[in-house]
Amino acid sequence: MSEENKKSTKKPFKMPHTFVILLAIICLAMVVSWIIPSGEYAREVNDAGIKVVIPDQFSIVEKTYLKPWDIPSMIVKGFSDQATLIFMTMFVGAGFNVLLKTNAVQALIAVMIRKLGKLESAFIAALMLVCALIATTQSVTVFIAFTPVIIMMVRAMGYDSLVGAAIPLMGGAIGFSTGTLNASSTAIAQAIAELPTFSGIGYRFVCLFVYWAVSSYMLIRYAKKVKATPSLSPMYDLDLADTATEVDESVMTKMTVRQVLCLLSLVGTLVAICWGCIQLGWGQKEIGIAFIWLAIICGVCAGFGPTQICNYFVEGAQKLLATAFIVGISKTIANVFTSAQVMDTIVYGISNVLNAFPVALKGVSMFWANLIINFPIVSASGQAGVVMPIFTPVADMIGITRQTAVLAYNFGDGFCNYIIPWSSALMGNLAVANIPYDRWMKFFWKMFLVWIALGSVLLFIAQMMNYGPF
Repeated sequence: MSEENKKSTKKPFKMPHTFVILLAIICLAMVVSWIIPSGEYAREVNDAGIKVVIPDQFSIVEKTYLKPWDIPSMIVKGFSDQATLIFMTMFVGAGFNVLLKTNAVQALIAVMIRKLGKLESAFIAALMLVCALIATTQSVTVFIAFTPVIIMMVRAMGYDSLVGAAIPLMGGAIGFSTGTLNASSTAIAQAIAELPTFSGIGYRFVCLFVYWAVSSYMLIRYAKKVKATPSLSPMYDLDLADTATEVDESVMTKMTVRQVLCLLSLVGTLVAICWGCIQLGWGQKEIGIAFIWLAIICGVCAGFGPTQICNYFVEGAQKLLATAFIVGISKTIANVFTSAQVMDTIVYGISNVLNAFPVALKGVSMFWANLIINFPIVSASGQAGVVMPIFTPVADMIGITRQTAVLAYNFGDGFCNYIIPWSSALMGNLAVANIPYDRWMKFFWKMFLVWIALGSVLLFIAQMMNYGPF
């Protein structure tokens, strides 16, 4: 056979299924856990009622070896740990599918496209800022409910689904990771560091707007590029095949009264979710309940019969079944490190490495260290309880303010979540957007490097200005 024939018969590389990638990562995590010694810090409950490590009491313990046949049981445990998020995701998909069947969202988007004219770039930047401000107090998983709507809007504008997913993901990441008013990250980290709650908020808001301005510029530039040449989009072939998020504005000339009522029910649901999360401490369970009510109210407003509503509801839940599996399997990776008792060992090793950096880069090195630590410890509050008791005395010893150490934790804990495939915030939003992880990374990797560079510069500035209050 000639060389040309060999080349023509060679099969092109095809990215494995997301489940295969996650299972491979689980196996890799298990192998790594065999190599790293098991260790643990002594822990105590501090005055604020937070369970924290005691920095000078780390010890190597008897090695815990996980076995390959433990993986299925750990996957089941991952599903159990993430049960509330899994059901919330499925209920969001179910409720939203009933709404879509009314054609109310499609009609609204068609009207908006006609009205927006040349303001599309401002729309992207403004909506990203809104998401950033919402995420100053909320987890980015709350945007799983919004993402499908945003994708339909931007696709009607001529952009790809990556732009639609990036608006809530990147905006939410900026709001959460800069830690302006976040109770699950900043408040806990500052309590451990013995800082006034939400002190230093001025500079954190500066960081938020710097990140937002740079990210908006890069996303708008990408959006214009794929609108001019759609084939440049990593999602080009999948978006062509996805007719569910297309809007035919030529047939959407007038909205009916029933469609207006359906849209009002959506607005009411989203307002209730935002108000409930901020004022009443709602979580994933309550969001799921809200979308069950949305399905019922929308179905009644649209004139659907009970059986029709149920059929659309089940259809929507089925579409997100794979998402539910991704969320459950992803949790297994963190469980591997916890069960093998190597998380504390990883943190202990990294804290020792920090001492090798020059003083001018200590704050930046804390940021980089938190990026690494975030791989096994995705939970914001969990990471705060592990790293802040260690980084607080380190900051005191090397002349960095504790506020700078908290900011380094915020950046490292937050921004890293948008490249790791076991992050619920990332995978949940990608799943409802029907965007494979590899397509997201092809689009996002440059942005992530820019985020790392920005964070390094902002932390260097914080260190140089002696970012306080003390």
